[in-house]
Amino acid sequence: MKAETIKALQAARSERRAVALATRLSDAAEALVYRDKAEGPLAADAAIVAAARRAMDVGRSETVDVGGAKIFLNVYVPPARLIIVGAVHIAQSLAPMATMLDFDVTVVDPRGAWATANRFPGVKVIQDWADEAFQAMGLDASTAVVTLTHDPKLDDPALEAALKSDVFYIGALGSKRTHAKRKERLSEVGITDDQFSRIHGPVGLNIGAKSPAEIAVSILGQIVEVRARRLEALSAPKVAAA
Repeated sequence: MKAETIKALQAARSERRAVALATRLSDAAEALVYRDKAEGPLAADAAIVAAARRAMDVGRSETVDVGGAKIFLNVYVPPARLIIVGAVHIAQSLAPMATMLDFDVTVVDPRGAWATANRFPGVKVIQDWADEAFQAMGLDASTAVVTLTHDPKLDDPALEAALKSDVFYIGALGSKRTHAKRKERLSEVGITDDQFSRIHGPVGLNIGAKSPAEIAVSILGQIVEVRARRLEALSAPKVAAA
């Protein structure tokens, strides 16, 4: 692997940017394929670029046959990330549970008395408004966002930003009545019905959860389910139209 290729892969990792290195096995010709561009000798081959982006969607490295040539697609995608908006009791259970499942967890809450390292040991904590934190962090297809504060001033900007991104999961704590009022508020800032439908609200699987820890289990279970179903859909072979 060329030095400049290694440097580009390291940069993509630090920026949480998905990339695939496509290598033709017959002569080691390469292309670095991103979501929005492709670079290198193989970048002009649309079929190779398309195959690389599909492999990125699935998150799996593989060898494919493109036009009779064997192409190895080495996929580098950001690790799954969970951003929890609201340093509340549920978050104190949800954060360590998600960490056990190898999620990169961040808790965001501007309230300094709540968002502390003592309450969330071993987890990144950001004392900032969620929409501003999101802008600095960047949201991507490997990210799940959950809002837990019950405070529209904190939750709504976070949901608006998440809905305008390609995060794979959005969940919001609250009753059906709360969710209906949330829809009214978000519609006033331009969120469409289709966009709003991406929110899982009331958040979590319907398992009869009552305590903060049980609610955290229901939320994490739903996140895992949504991610698994998404990967299954992306991995399913496409059926050509008759």
